[in-house]
Amino acid sequence: MTRPPTAAQRRVIDAADPVTGRLRGTEAQMAALVRRGLAFRHPRPPHDHFLTPAGHRIREAGPEPLPVSEAVSKAVPGAPEADTGVFAARVGGEERPDTRPSRAREVHSAWQGLLELRRMTNPDGAVDRPCGWERTHLVRAAALALEAAGHRPADPEADGYRVRATPQPEAVAVHGPDDGTLRACAATLDKAGWQVGEHTDPRTRARYLLASPRRV
Repeated sequence: MTRPPTAAQRRVIDAADPVTGRLRGTEAQMAALVRRGLAFRHPRPPHDHFLTPAGHRIREAGPEPLPVSEAVSKAVPGAPEADTGVFAARVGGEERPDTRPSRAREVHSAWQGLLELRRMTNPDGAVDRPCGWERTHLVRAAALALEAAGHRPADPEADGYRVRATPQPEAVAVHGPDDGTLRACAATLDKAGWQVGEHTDPRTRARYLLASPRRV
């Protein structure tokens, strides 16, 4: 049975870039994570280390337990993602949206990091279609593509896009206030490597998009 990572190794894993999985630490820490199959060294300069799928699974499981007082403060409903120190794309409908001046820069950096992740993990190095990480984080991936392209997510001040999970495998729904918003979102997702179709809710007659990552 594989031993769990040490507390020090777990801290390095938890601190990895949430999109690319890039790691920061000492050479000894990197070597230990590589030996355990939790990280790999990129063959090209500057030879940074990144989480493997196994490392990502450990990170996705969440950090080590927080002290009770800190855990309670982070569990307050509606707390902005920025309070946790972890970047998250806006899916639309957040009660307390992140409106910091640095938000646009962080979104741009996250999108560039995701393109790099595609280049590193897609079999042919293609950046024009989603990678494995996006297929396991559909809502966040689609929302990042939209936010990075400048679309406005819905918030208490104004309406905009809303990305939501669906019962269908590898598909998300994108809702918008009007057909123009939906068409613009569809064009962005298509350019980002998603297959997009327009649909009508049979009960409400509202139009929405159904988007799934293209494989080829």
